[in-house]
Amino acid sequence: MKYTSTRSFQDIESAQAITQGIAGDGGLFVPREFPRLSGGRLEQMQAMNYKDRAVEVLSMYLTDFSEAELRRCVEGAYTGTFDGENPAPLKEVAPGMHFLELWHGPTCAFKDMALQLLPRLLTVSASKTAPGRTMVILVATSGDTGKAALDGFAGVEGTRIIVFYPRNGVSPMQELQMTTQKGDNVAVCAIRGNFDDAQNGVKEIFADDSMKAWLDSAGMEFSSANSINFGRLVPQIVYYVSAFCDLRKSGKLAEGGCFNVVVPTGNFGNILAAEYARRMGIPIGRLICASNRNNVLTDFIRTGVYDRNRPFHTTSSPSMDILISSNLERMLYHVYGNDPEAVRGLMKELKEKGRYEISPEARHRLQSEFFGGFCDDRATEETIGALFREHHYLCDTHTAVAVNVYRQYTEQTGDRTPCVIASTASPYKFAASVLPAVCGGPLPEDGFAMLEKLSEVTGTAVPAPLANLKNCRVLHNACVSREEMGDFIRGFLG
Repeated sequence: MKYTSTRSFQDIESAQAITQGIAGDGGLFVPREFPRLSGGRLEQMQAMNYKDRAVEVLSMYLTDFSEAELRRCVEGAYTGTFDGENPAPLKEVAPGMHFLELWHGPTCAFKDMALQLLPRLLTVSASKTAPGRTMVILVATSGDTGKAALDGFAGVEGTRIIVFYPRNGVSPMQELQMTTQKGDNVAVCAIRGNFDDAQNGVKEIFADDSMKAWLDSAGMEFSSANSINFGRLVPQIVYYVSAFCDLRKSGKLAEGGCFNVVVPTGNFGNILAAEYARRMGIPIGRLICASNRNNVLTDFIRTGVYDRNRPFHTTSSPSMDILISSNLERMLYHVYGNDPEAVRGLMKELKEKGRYEISPEARHRLQSEFFGGFCDDRATEETIGALFREHHYLCDTHTAVAVNVYRQYTEQTGDRTPCVIASTASPYKFAASVLPAVCGGPLPEDGFAMLEKLSEVTGTAVPAPLANLKNCRVLHNACVSREEMGDFIRGFLG
């Protein structure tokens, strides 16, 4: 399996793609071709557990890893780190509506599914491509990626990790999870701005030749734990393959039948993983892209025009408060028939004008596979309440956005194909928004009192990783401007 950049022809193996994180030309690494899962192999995978399925899928993309290396990475990532034997259980909440719960890991968000595995993949990759060098992991986060990356990389030999997040742009529980992180190799810093400022700042630092030369002189090099790194994306493919296996094994999906997938997303990585699973042969019908009030992706899918020149909204689903969707670049590459020149032109327009428009042919390909919809905070709250009243199922704000958009889709199309909804975070991570949706009255002022009340009202348990934060001390309180991010990195690395 070889990889190339979305912006120029390259011919590298997966270890180099994972170690680099982002291509030297600023593009993202994509497979030169997609492996196919045959019907017979998929039937055999139904009898496997999640870890065995993960090894099977990873071995098709990471062909320069030995089976023993992949097995060691997978066992380390998914043994004793999730609350249950299956890290990604599938629950049928209503007939034909299944929730793929991706938040049973140590930080209670879907990012754990990839970020418990990525540090292991990265250390193996670095041993092949950069032996003896320290990998410096840069992360821009809108909430969940930051803590999941910190948890995965803390204490990992040969790595340093630096996380930037927007001040006032994450939930109080998300911020507390990050700022209490222990580890001599970790640093956390707020920035004065929004997520796009943090993400663009990280991209600029990756491309800064003087910074790279300074790192090189110290025996260090940058890599990324954001979903721009293919090592983040490939573990996400696994859980969509696994969901199909579980649907077939339980008899919820007839032989030869297909299912739709609904994903709440801002950076487009989680839904792109479902698209990659489809390209492998998983019978996914429609991919339903759910956005909050920052509905740049919805408008793009509907019109073919991507325009970030719009107000930025802080919402109750902050992990989707994004106006520049990095992983969309990979999808552009595919809908343009793997044409790096076309992608370069579009990215140049985005940088210079803040917008671009894709060709009619590319728009047709996109719309044949994707449906886009969005909802605001009020609709999100109403959806959480209705889902709990009608099905006694408690979901977080991001998952509620997905449920709301899925209902829009069925009303507009009449399509009743079985669906899998990606449930991306524990409702307790966003208790301040979830609690008013399921009960009236004033909210407790203390965040931990909110967790206890939500548990009392709903009869559900507070996840241990969140309950245990009560006794943790804040260790990181730095805050810088976007222009000062490079100085913070130099200060931390010495």
